Amino acid sequence: MVNLVAVDRLDAAIVKDGGFDAVVLVTPEPAAIRVAPLAALIASLRASDAKADSQLAFLPAPELAGGRFVLSPTGPLDRDHDDVRRFADAARVGVRRARDAGSRSPLLLIAVPSGDARYRRAADVAVLGGVGGLWEPLEACEALGSNACRPTERVGCAVIGGTLDAATLQRLHDVEAGLAAARDLCGTEPERMAPPRFAEYCQDLFAGSGVKLEVVRDRMQLEREYPLLSAVARASQGVDRHRPCVIRLEWAGEGAIERTLLFAGKGLTYDTGGADLKAGGVMAGMSRDKGGAAAVAGFLHTVARLRPRGVRVVAELGVVRNSIGADAFVSDEIIRSHAGVRVRIGNTDAEGRLVLADLLSHLRERALRETGPRLLSVATLTGHSGRAVGPYSIALDNGPARALGIAETLGAAGDLWGDPFEISRLRREDFDFVAPRSRADDVLSCNNAPSTQTNRGHQFPMAFLAIAAGLSAHGANGSKPLPFTHVDIGGSATEGLDWQHGRPTGRPVVAFLAGLVPGALGA
Repeated sequence: MVNLVAVDRLDAAIVKDGGFDAVVLVTPEPAAIRVAPLAALIASLRASDAKADSQLAFLPAPELAGGRFVLSPTGPLDRDHDDVRRFADAARVGVRRARDAGSRSPLLLIAVPSGDARYRRAADVAVLGGVGGLWEPLEACEALGSNACRPTERVGCAVIGGTLDAATLQRLHDVEAGLAAARDLCGTEPERMAPPRFAEYCQDLFAGSGVKLEVVRDRMQLEREYPLLSAVARASQGVDRHRPCVIRLEWAGEGAIERTLLFAGKGLTYDTGGADLKAGGVMAGMSRDKGGAAAVAGFLHTVARLRPRGVRVVAELGVVRNSIGADAFVSDEIIRSHAGVRVRIGNTDAEGRLVLADLLSHLRERALRETGPRLLSVATLTGHSGRAVGPYSIALDNGPARALGIAETLGAAGDLWGDPFEISRLRREDFDFVAPRSRADDVLSCNNAPSTQTNRGHQFPMAFLAIAAGLSAHGANGSKPLPFTHVDIGGSATEGLDWQHGRPTGRPVVAFLAGLVPGALGA
């Protein structure tokens, strides 16, 4: 990973022989910069380029570190629709430009506005954007070597008129470690990150971290304890390298546990659609259908590094390939879930909710004996999520979770840290949609149309999850209420809503850290 270096003396660091080989300036107002000799360079550029305040610029600068100066303006920040992501975007393109010019140790300078609460974390967000922009796919690094794939060795960081101390940078380094792991797991192609290799990556990732890890691979155990997940994986069992597993993870901070976070992560390493085959070219990109499990693993990796007190994290990742074959499960089958609910299969391409339901049922049983439980399912679950809200994560609460304001807290944290959410609501129509049509079953998994063509296509799956996992008995009217929040990252897991070629984002790792783990990212 790239090292982050705190810079104490800016005047010494920006000049030639100052220890860095490029200067990257992120600022909303280039003309307001008074740091010499940057001010003179900016003035000369503005005199000759009318777009200097709004476009990325690279300038040879013999007097600066490495002879390279990159000016990366954020653009306006005062409009209703502006937010802190402008700092991440500017830092990302600026640091990449320095890298492409040959820099291996750039100095990232950040000028942040004062007095606007929206930008209180702008410097942190810029650092994460800059270093995150240097990530490249795991397969590329394995093929080319890490030096060629990720050549940047370190990034110096400083705030003009402020501070970024070593402790803050170490915390951001730990956050980026989790984001990088999430990107590695989500973005890797289906053979390189088939279920057994996904498990191997996690075993290496958590070795020596204090995270307890168990991989459940035995077919009989999976069929007994995860019957819906096993149905999804049925056609993959004949190929050793595609066989499913459940990865169980647990970490506990020091001190009395005050909050227990229980995550179910969807890890579809490839989704053909099964018997309801994805046709018309829409199968491409389905190696990214493991973004939920990837995000949960990345979150836990950072939690284990930050070591917050009083928090326990329990996770189950369902890592499965939905293959097509003679033994594939089909629509109209009725399968009893781990919670004992009879599920009628409506569409085999709605497989992720089946995997999650069994995971959530196990976590439900665990939550009933934990302190301060909060259950979350995390998944690239529906195309409807991206169609409905574009590149944003979606959070939906059940009654107990809404009483705690979990989705709203994630939304506020995401706004502050550049990992934004849209808040959706679970409604009675969602339960009506999955209601059984006969006495032969208890719940319908899905209709037989794509979610993008279905009203409330990202909301009704949560109603299914609540029923199939046994959580509907733990709503606000239950004798033992359990807060449950469903997070759909179908639109946010990759950049540009492009599952085939878009870079994985690692979302919503940062929002989870800021919104669910008190004090994890500082005051």
